[in-house]
Amino acid sequence: MDTLLLSRLQFAVTTYFHFLFVPLTLGLSFLVAIFETAWVRTKDEEWRQATKFFGKLFLINFAVGVVTGITLEFQFGTNWAGYAKFVGDIFGSLLAVEATVAFFLESTFVAVWFFGWKKLSPAFHCVAIWIVALASNLSAFWILVANAWMQHPVGYVLRHGRAELSDFQAIVTQKFAILEFVHTVGGAWILGGFFVLGISAWHIARKSHVGVFAKTFRVGAVWTLVFCIFEMFQGHLNAEILATAQPTKLAAMEAQWETSKDVPMYLVAWPDAEHERNSVQALRIPGLVSFLVHYDPHDRVAGLKDVPVEDRPPVLPVFLSFRAMVGLGILLFWISVWAFCKRDSIQDSPRLLRVLPWVVPIPYLVNQLGWTIAEIGRQPWIVYGVMRTENGVSRVDPSQVAVSLGAFVLVYALLGAVDFYLLWSYARKGPLPENSTSPHRAA
Repeated sequence: MDTLLLSRLQFAVTTYFHFLFVPLTLGLSFLVAIFETAWVRTKDEEWRQATKFFGKLFLINFAVGVVTGITLEFQFGTNWAGYAKFVGDIFGSLLAVEATVAFFLESTFVAVWFFGWKKLSPAFHCVAIWIVALASNLSAFWILVANAWMQHPVGYVLRHGRAELSDFQAIVTQKFAILEFVHTVGGAWILGGFFVLGISAWHIARKSHVGVFAKTFRVGAVWTLVFCIFEMFQGHLNAEILATAQPTKLAAMEAQWETSKDVPMYLVAWPDAEHERNSVQALRIPGLVSFLVHYDPHDRVAGLKDVPVEDRPPVLPVFLSFRAMVGLGILLFWISVWAFCKRDSIQDSPRLLRVLPWVVPIPYLVNQLGWTIAEIGRQPWIVYGVMRTENGVSRVDPSQVAVSLGAFVLVYALLGAVDFYLLWSYARKGPLPENSTSPHRAA
């Protein structure tokens, strides 16, 4: 394997692994904040137990997420020197804001919240976790703006062989960036909701701390259904903007080879890139692709054959990832409807209690599929339409990348095993027994 392929594999490994932790941080932080707000308002000790229990799981996940995120930025200099030189003026400003504002707030107030249980008033302690939740999602905003610029570059000029910043506001406020951010955090909030539902259901089924977990189940059921509905509508907007911003990616997602009108959707298909056709097409819905993209079943949709072969993304993985993401997303929606309907009588729903813990991995997979579509669908461009991926890689010996790739796989496998063991171990234990005296009594 050459340096380009190995570098892409290494970045894929580190990114996929890091993104196992980011969505849970983004979603669970808000839910912990809601639980603590309920405790501050009602003084119900079960809400405090819920806050401390899910807060501990949040902290375990947060710690590993921080560690794995640091290595990603180093790779821009080690594996992608050509890319770093080309976009450093733009990426540097966005990542600097993320680190000095969002991540600073997030990490500072995580410490304040963790160490402040007996030192702060209940109200200020609650404010701290809200700041953590907002800062975590603000941090995600700046990272996703940077990624959106790679997907749809704006606000720059080419000078001396580099992309130089010309309009910071255009980069931050462009529609593509806003939609990418909202779609990504929507998926993260769904994951956080199912994480709470799965753990709550597991304990309720075992008659463990039923009062605590019945409360968290009700919150999680409402939260998850709201954002499943939100994500379906918002996801459509993301696909719609691709018709103008990245039509080749859209064509790959639908395995659309010919540019035509009245484009149907085939619920069952199998792309054959070698012969530029679909070898299998079944369950045809007339005009649906045209309607979803342009709100007109008779409108024109661009096909892959309009683009030179060397400028097309790998069609099969993009197509299958999109189909799997949508299918699993619909499944999650119906499970969230089921949980919502049973939220006040969950103890009488043994089937749902058995199902929900097994559902928790699905939103993780859906989030990973979304990034697979976004990143593989952008190929062969590292900056869409501006810089090809092969021109961004560092000129180093393949053996050096192979060694670092192997090291990353080993270290990350160990980190992942430790993290998931700790999450599973503490999740099974449930809230630890405490004295009935409030930890804020002395404040």
